[in-house]
Amino acid sequence: MGTNKKGPSPIAWVMGQTGEHRRQYAYSVVLAVLGVGCSVAPYFLVADIVRALMENRREPAFYLARCAVMAAFWLLRVLFHAFSTATSHKATFAVLSELRKRCTEKLTRMPLGAVLSESSGALKNTLIERVDSIETTLAHIVPEFTANLLAPLAILAYIFTIDWRMGLASLVTVPLGMFCYVFMMMGGAGFYERTVTATKALNDTAVEYIGGIQVIKVFGKTKSSYDRFVHDAYEAAHSFIDWMRASIIPFTFAMIIMPATMISVLPIGGLLVRSGSLSPEDFVTIIILSVGVIAPIITCMSYSDDFRTMSTIVGEVRRILDAPEMERPAAGEPPADNSLRLSDVHFSYKDKEVLHGVSLDVPEGSFVALVGPSGSGKSTIARLIASLWDVDGGSITLGGADIRNIPQEAYADRVAFVSQDNYLFNMTVRENIRLGRPDATDAEVEEAARRSGCHEFILGLENGYDTLVGSSGGHLSGGERQRISIARAMLKAAPIVILDEATAYTDPENEAVIQRSVSKLTVGKTLIVIAHRLSTVVNADRIYVVKDGMIDDSGTHEELLSHRGLYEKMWNAHMEVKDNG
Repeated sequence: MGTNKKGPSPIAWVMGQTGEHRRQYAYSVVLAVLGVGCSVAPYFLVADIVRALMENRREPAFYLARCAVMAAFWLLRVLFHAFSTATSHKATFAVLSELRKRCTEKLTRMPLGAVLSESSGALKNTLIERVDSIETTLAHIVPEFTANLLAPLAILAYIFTIDWRMGLASLVTVPLGMFCYVFMMMGGAGFYERTVTATKALNDTAVEYIGGIQVIKVFGKTKSSYDRFVHDAYEAAHSFIDWMRASIIPFTFAMIIMPATMISVLPIGGLLVRSGSLSPEDFVTIIILSVGVIAPIITCMSYSDDFRTMSTIVGEVRRILDAPEMERPAAGEPPADNSLRLSDVHFSYKDKEVLHGVSLDVPEGSFVALVGPSGSGKSTIARLIASLWDVDGGSITLGGADIRNIPQEAYADRVAFVSQDNYLFNMTVRENIRLGRPDATDAEVEEAARRSGCHEFILGLENGYDTLVGSSGGHLSGGERQRISIARAMLKAAPIVILDEATAYTDPENEAVIQRSVSKLTVGKTLIVIAHRLSTVVNADRIYVVKDGMIDDSGTHEELLSHRGLYEKMWNAHMEVKDNG
């Protein structure tokens, strides 16, 4: 799907996605800093109380006032934290929504082959789990890490103002703690990459296992298929277990050593007090403030896993956003008509050329068919004409204009494409047909269904046009899904209609219905049909025979039969099967 372009660091890239929400993040950081400040302030008050006790102050009002202020600070800390978190999450969910929209819109601008090269499980992982993983960075690390990093720095700065020697003593555990922390971070990206790969494999296997459960049961492959699922589940689990096992010891030491400021503060401070160079009151103040450093440091360290995984997370998302697109202009001159011409078209899929100099003409308003053996390149030609891919060599023109110079939406408005595996969404039959033209009325939807020959079977469904078709149209037969797809194409009323194996799932009775539908689609339109059954295209104005990625022959049905070539063999085979049926 493309490789990452060199650019900003993962954190910088994530922050670059915040766009118009940056002001909300700024508010969130300010509120978080105030919240952490309120959580640290009581330590100063406690130090003041201890100093007062050491000085033998006995006024109850003095102590009660400070306790009341500490309670107020605690309440303010909770409120500031709540408002900060709410603000950052509100902005973050908006950013993640926009990011998902950008990713899904990007998929529509990418060549179909690049999208199909990725498994549905992998794309689902990126669009859902990986984008979700960015939430921690934006909603928590940005405000909370920033604020909790400032708090210990401010406390240490204050300790240095009291006694620079004690300030250095407070930092004694930092180098060793940082060493353990860095040691823990080593290899983190590799471990996380393994978890990503293993999780993808598990998702793909789960999707395949569920989708192919019928085949698994029919052919008795339950054990082997389940064993594969168990293996991938084991690998996914142990990718995390091995990661945690490698990290747990250095992480534990880092968490123990880094905040353990008392290890150095108490003995060094005691010696300084004994020598008379540090007052007992200042020593007690420093002890209390050093304890206040611990909580913010632990909070900062708790985000270590998020820093380790950020590179992989961002890389997964950027693989989509930075992938090459099908380049189309924002505006261009409209084509002169709806005639199509392929001139010396070459196309490669996964570095293997599958079309070798294909040339053909589709006059406006004509009915042109593409036939040939399975794997000959018929569907590839159809997808290139539908602008789902770009040619590698040669050109495809519409009304004399190269389709690469026509805006994508303008070209899409002129073409209705019905593939052999057309997708139906888990919506009602009516709404699936209405996708052809979202502003169509119910009457127009039903008229399109009548013209495509599926009105009667729709009325026979449990709730008629309001029947849910199920995931991928699973509640309908293949032939029913195909006829609804044709109705959708009819409703779109595009001047160019491409039918890729439109009768692949139909029985002979329904084939006649499809043929009548095709005849109605033909009127006044440019029609391109990739034929599964040759009997559906005998009336085509021109039939192109595709073989091994090249045009082997062309002509009308009668002309091709007279050529006594591949088409005649295919026709005889088709008639023999039809007679035997």
